[in-house]
Amino acid sequence: MSVIQKIRDRGAWIMFALIALALIAFILQDRALGGGRGGLFNGNTTTIGKVNGVAIERSEFEQKLAMYGANGTQREQMITQLWNAEVGTIIMQQEFDKLGLAVGSKELGDIMFGENSPLRREFTDPQTGIFKEADARKAFEQLKKSKNAEQRRTIAEMYITPAVQQALQQKYQALIQQSLYVPKWLSEKTQADNNTIASVNYVFVPYTSVSDSSIKVSDDEIMAYARKHSKEYERDDEIRNVNYVSFDATPSSTDSAAVYNQVLSLKNEFRAATDIPSFFSKVGSDLPYNAGFISRKEIKQKAIDSVEKLPVGGIYGPYLDGNEYVLARLVNVKQLPDSAKVRHILVATHQPDQQSGSLMRVREDSAARKIMDSVEMELKAGKAFDSVCAKYSDDGNKNKGGVYDYFPTGRMVPEFNEYAFEKPVGSKGVIKTDYGYHYVEVLGQKGSGPAYKVAYLAKQILTSNETDNNAQNAAAQFIGTAKNKKAFDDNCIKLNKLAIPVTDIHENDYQVNGLGESRQLVRWVYEHNTGDITDQPIRIGDKYIVAVITADIKPGLPPVQVLRPMVESVVRNEKKAAQLIKDKFKGASLEAIASANNVTVQKADSLSFSNAFIPGIGADPKFTGASFNAASKGKVTEAIAGTTGVFAIKVDNIGAKAGSADAEAVKQNLLQSQRMALYRGVEALRKAASIKDYRSKFY
Repeated sequence: MSVIQKIRDRGAWIMFALIALALIAFILQDRALGGGRGGLFNGNTTTIGKVNGVAIERSEFEQKLAMYGANGTQREQMITQLWNAEVGTIIMQQEFDKLGLAVGSKELGDIMFGENSPLRREFTDPQTGIFKEADARKAFEQLKKSKNAEQRRTIAEMYITPAVQQALQQKYQALIQQSLYVPKWLSEKTQADNNTIASVNYVFVPYTSVSDSSIKVSDDEIMAYARKHSKEYERDDEIRNVNYVSFDATPSSTDSAAVYNQVLSLKNEFRAATDIPSFFSKVGSDLPYNAGFISRKEIKQKAIDSVEKLPVGGIYGPYLDGNEYVLARLVNVKQLPDSAKVRHILVATHQPDQQSGSLMRVREDSAARKIMDSVEMELKAGKAFDSVCAKYSDDGNKNKGGVYDYFPTGRMVPEFNEYAFEKPVGSKGVIKTDYGYHYVEVLGQKGSGPAYKVAYLAKQILTSNETDNNAQNAAAQFIGTAKNKKAFDDNCIKLNKLAIPVTDIHENDYQVNGLGESRQLVRWVYEHNTGDITDQPIRIGDKYIVAVITADIKPGLPPVQVLRPMVESVVRNEKKAAQLIKDKFKGASLEAIASANNVTVQKADSLSFSNAFIPGIGADPKFTGASFNAASKGKVTEAIAGTTGVFAIKVDNIGAKAGSADAEAVKQNLLQSQRMALYRGVEALRKAASIKDYRSKFY
């Protein structure tokens, strides 16, 4: 349910509309939409970043995180997503400003009340599906006195701002697309190239013919190559590398046995319990009691084959199911339909909170009961169920007549499940669940079979304090004798522990490869220096971590030890190519060169720029380029160092292929390529921007 819908449900939808109206004028004057960070919602001067001089304030950033429901691990992901969105919005707003792009008050009104209105969901007639533009406009005219800043901010951020940004983005793209141009000479040249085919003979010697061990690559050669291709290897931000060892804090066999014995000790008391919910409340169970019947094929629990053989009241277990020891008690058995179809009207007293999932009260029981009385009265008076449902129901399927098509047992809360499966078809009545009051009508039932009511008493196997302390103490002892990187490595050898390397840790990372969510470790890494070892064990998941910082790689060209894995094979192939050209590519003909290398002359027919795959070589741009060089026709080229080996070519023929595309088709393809490049424009602007990221100081 959207924010606006919640407001309407509480009788304040008109207030919302007026708040939005007030915001429109304020936004257009103050430029709070999109890029402006100095106006409407700023709280304090704490800055988490700057984009081309525009600050992103922490107070506003936190408000947006809260508005989008960021919590727990979701919050960590949302911080990164929201940061990227904020950076992109500021960059694009600056581009809009440069071009003089804006959204005027009349245009904003058209956006808010037009065909693609962001308010369409809230002001659409559920019966006809028609957007009630007049109602929306009227709502914007009725009230002008609201001072609810929170509602105002939420509505602006979730509805008005995105709509305006989308309109500006469309204008921006349209403006650039209209400026795209393909000159006649380019389309004609591209057409000619696409229509050209070549046939060549060639000799190819792969780099694999020279053993890697015979070619040594020095550090100086690695660095020289990287400097020559610096744009490819330079890094924009700092990264750090660590090695870590872990100390397991998962439950021990002793912990498992203790939980087993605890569950076993409850077996007789569980068998004798007459009030299972109260018993579970007293002793605790990690599986709640479901008082509904569930058909056999819908029961997924591990031990059901054994449980169904029990007499009513019998108990099976303790047995291990995942990370829990479980006792299963067969409470009852009866024959029930396999599936049921119902329709219902819900008058809610509670609804799930969108952020936490817990039930939140939305209406007092007495008020809900009065509404349900009206529901029953109108239905008894002969009003159509669909219209009454659309008018009163708080359920998400209200616009579908409140119908739940055939569903199996166990999919609904126990009271609803009991009515749908245990009452005969045609039954109508009111039931009460944790969600509120339901008017239920059973429309149909299918099949029949045994259904079981089973109570599962479960206890999770948890790490005991003793096990946890042992792991933590072992990690602390490791730290106590590891004062430097050499001592760290020596300890690993003594304890037969594997030091695991982790590379490319960025300052704002929340995840570390192999460890998952590890923000505490990342923050420690960036608060210390190369060679430092964690002064205390860091708990991550079910283990304690001890880490040593092995590298601090600053922005720019990385050191040779980082570059070598990426560059060494390329430099080695360059040296192999020089050796092959010097020693093996001798002779005036392809046959002579082939003989010197103990290979054969090969042929490639109908090569083209769009289909440049060469048998035995693959796609090699140098090979393709040489194949279409008219100067090489009838001649043997010099040896050419390609991607996977060295080759020499003799061009037999260069001609045109039949049935080729016309000039206009080529032009349109070139224009389409330019249009597709627009989608990469924001990333290019981001790379060119001055971005100061201070998030790590706060998160």
